[in-house]
Amino acid sequence: MRINDLLVKVTDDYIVLNKPAGLLTIPDRHDNTIPSLQTLLKKAYGNIFTVHRLDRDTSGLILFARNEAAHRYFSQLFESREVRKYYAGLVSGQPVPPQGSIDEPIMEHPVQKGKMVTNRKGKAALTDYEVLETFGLYSFVRLQIHTGRTHQIRVHMKHLGHPIVVDELYGHPAPVMLSAIKKKYRLGKYTEEERPLLGRLGLHAWQLHFTDNNGVEQQLEAPLPKDIQAVLNQLRKNSQK
Repeated sequence: MRINDLLVKVTDDYIVLNKPAGLLTIPDRHDNTIPSLQTLLKKAYGNIFTVHRLDRDTSGLILFARNEAAHRYFSQLFESREVRKYYAGLVSGQPVPPQGSIDEPIMEHPVQKGKMVTNRKGKAALTDYEVLETFGLYSFVRLQIHTGRTHQIRVHMKHLGHPIVVDELYGHPAPVMLSAIKKKYRLGKYTEEERPLLGRLGLHAWQLHFTDNNGVEQQLEAPLPKDIQAVLNQLRKNSQK
């Protein structure tokens, strides 16, 4: 993997990248042999400071600071909710109403380590959602998080009853298959088994809007990755028939 292929914006103070799914944001505490975005950046740029994180299987925009002053500035910006964070997600079913807010506190699961739950004793968490397209089995949703709780979107969409697709913790681990979308699907003559269109969490950090440390408004966007785009293409193609 070449770090240059992931770069969205590079300044003397910060770097914004389009993280591929499957790559850790920071090194694993128990296994530092697993590649991480932070490690790759340090090799290329030296000092790197983590400001926020994305789940391993979530793709999309992520910002790192390049010096302590920028780290303080951007950490405060995220903490005070002055960064607008928009995600694109594929969810199961059709959320009703098609637009709304999920205002449900989130806390750690009392038994299952690494899992979160909605609970009135948890920390405040607010997510706005808007269905952009619906296809029966799945819907394509734009999400904005106003807080940055662990697994926030995944937990809130489960609470709504429409979990993000391919979510083994909060929904169904089964990949998205063309055979589930295309009514008259047939395996190719020389194909022994069907390959998934999407085999990982259907969530993408789509846009970041913020004022940088020089007072310049930034509106950055990472195009949808090929796997999520492939599902959308097939849903659009086959839902018209």
